[in-house]
Amino acid sequence: MGGRFSRSWRMIKHSAAILQQDRELMVFPLLSSIAALLVFISFVPLIIPAPAMQQGEAGSFNALALGLLYLSEYFVMFFFNTALVGAAMIRMDGGDPTISDGLRIAWSKAGRILGYAMIAATVGILLRAVGERFGLLGRMIVGLFGIAWTAASFLAVPILASRDVGPLDALKESATLLKQTWGENVISNSGIGLIFILIYVLAFVIAGFMLSTASTTGNMSLIIGIIAVSIIGLIVIGLLQTALQGIFSAVLYRFATNGQNTGGFSADTLSQAFTAKLS
Repeated sequence: MGGRFSRSWRMIKHSAAILQQDRELMVFPLLSSIAALLVFISFVPLIIPAPAMQQGEAGSFNALALGLLYLSEYFVMFFFNTALVGAAMIRMDGGDPTISDGLRIAWSKAGRILGYAMIAATVGILLRAVGERFGLLGRMIVGLFGIAWTAASFLAVPILASRDVGPLDALKESATLLKQTWGENVISNSGIGLIFILIYVLAFVIAGFMLSTASTTGNMSLIIGIIAVSIIGLIVIGLLQTALQGIFSAVLYRFATNGQNTGGFSADTLSQAFTAKLS
């Protein structure tokens, strides 16, 4: 565990070095969150059908609305993630990316991103249906398939951002690259999620201590201020994690395809971060 943690910490530091050069990359996950929230709000009237609708009609309408909501949310997420990855790749190529550069790349891939979003939304809806229909067994199946899907699609966005291929080809290449290079251990061996869990726990402990101390003073302005700062801090941590993960996926794709030392990642660090699959 100690070795895994230290490797993950080195990877985060390398990713942070790229993010430090282009702090504006954190704008992409912020825009994604705002857009996703606006999409959800716009679908609320559709998800809650009118009282005059019959039960059967309401069920069909609700299912259609939920399907469109899934598709829209996935499109928003993949669009801004593609913009983030595309901008990170410009930096790794020695350029100086801007927000407009990332958005331009994502917009040029909008059709392919929509196709990928349709696939992901379909998978998400099917997994939800299986989980609801088959109870505990269904949830176990969903969990296992979810892990497999995450691994198979791990490099799909970098592929879409850097090449003119369709969503199915991107998924096939993503699965092939992972199978050839790191195998099924990609998620657990990365350890990045563990690092951020610890960061969140630390943030909650600090916020809780500050609120506990402030509550003894009875100063409501101070309490509200601490709550506001804590919320902003958690948002920043979330944006940082998303940005680092996007940069990390871009670096991994470059390494998987040509083995170059990209964006501060050495071949040794990357080879340690992911265990090669044993045949």
